[in-house]
Amino acid sequence: MGETTLDYEAEAAHYDETRGGVPRAEAAAGAVLRLVPPGARTLLDLACGTGLVTERLVRTGLRVYGADAAHAMARVAADRAPGRVVRADARRLPLPDASLDAVTAVWLLHLVPFAADIVAEAARVLRPGGVLVATVDKDAAHDVDSDIDAVLRPYRSAGAASDRTDLITGYAAAHGLDPAPGTRFTGHGQGATPRDTVRKLRAGYFASWFDGDPATTETLAAALSDLPDQDRPRADPRYRLASFVRRG
Repeated sequence: MGETTLDYEAEAAHYDETRGGVPRAEAAAGAVLRLVPPGARTLLDLACGTGLVTERLVRTGLRVYGADAAHAMARVAADRAPGRVVRADARRLPLPDASLDAVTAVWLLHLVPFAADIVAEAARVLRPGGVLVATVDKDAAHDVDSDIDAVLRPYRSAGAASDRTDLITGYAAAHGLDPAPGTRFTGHGQGATPRDTVRKLRAGYFASWFDGDPATTETLAAALSDLPDQDRPRADPRYRLASFVRRG
């Protein structure tokens, strides 16, 4: 069975308009800032994408930078945060040890099979007392117990999620990061519709939990197309942010 993944170089041109835009970005940034200590002076936003969240993380006394592995994403982000965005792999950051007060990874860890490496690298660049803030259980948050979820749920494997809270907590502990209080925020504009869910299935948007098998895709598409109110959004997801503090 073939796996379909998104091309984030191509996604950059329309990423914001398909991901909830400003309302979702403002909710994410506000939640992140609730978890960043008041005394923090430097923050790196990993996989910053188009920088829509990154530019909203700025507050008095906090210098915010962004990093993304995709050229196209980093270019868009650089327009929003001039001089503060770099193209970089989150596993190999061009930064010295203990050089940052905060690292954020919003909507990243569920996408990759190397979440452990990203957590390890974040721990390396954090100063003692610094904080890692990351979304966890992202795919589970999209299950709002709707009729769409009833169709998709048998194919979602929570155990396979690379951003499971228990996994990320374990990786963090192994690299000197202790759990701290987290929070939640609403994914405004991300309530699914049956018609758009079919489009996303076929386009490979759900690669973190679905392998893209063509026969299964069409089986799911047929079931989703039979649902009522094809263009009515169901409830927005509520994302979870976990935080971890670097031991002194």
